[in-house]
Amino acid sequence: MNLPNKLTLARLLATPLFVVLLSVSFTGNYTAALVLFLLAMITDFFDGLLARSRGEITVAGKLLDPLADKILISSAFIIFVGLDELRLPAWLAIIIVSREFAITGLRLVAAGQGKIIPAGRWGKHKTLSQVFTVCAVLVYLCLYYDSRVEMAEYRPLVLLLVGITAAFTLTSGCYYLIRNSRILSDLAGNPESPPGKEGRE
Repeated sequence: MNLPNKLTLARLLATPLFVVLLSVSFTGNYTAALVLFLLAMITDFFDGLLARSRGEITVAGKLLDPLADKILISSAFIIFVGLDELRLPAWLAIIIVSREFAITGLRLVAAGQGKIIPAGRWGKHKTLSQVFTVCAVLVYLCLYYDSRVEMAEYRPLVLLLVGITAAFTLTSGCYYLIRNSRILSDLAGNPESPPGKEGRE
């Protein structure tokens, strides 16, 4: 296994620890979760950079890299629903997680047909918005119990940010499914579907 794929695997393995840090209450748990999340995102930047610069782009990397991102970010939004400090509406998290499941499923279908669909511009913008939102929520949680800051009044702003991210995530997912409708048509056994270019997330 090359170095870029090892970094991707490390990000994937960091998810259980990230979940524990958000789920178990102790002094500094949210700060530790924020630091771990930022480190994971740094590996996300460097694994792609190293793979391109060293000519080590692999099929496994193309599949594992977006999968690791989806698992980590989906875990964050799922945990946010159960936090009393945030009280994130479940339907917002459902939109985000459902989109990730749908696109991951489509990727697996494409892989079964011998096609690899890498993350493209829309997917990268979507991921960037999600990363920014998760970081903002974690900063909110870190400061929630700081008596010097009245964080309760910022909750509507945080929820608005999550809502915007959910809307962008849903829109990008619909666009991605439309761009790759040929794969869905092939799966349904429709031989008359018109040829077209496979899209990117």
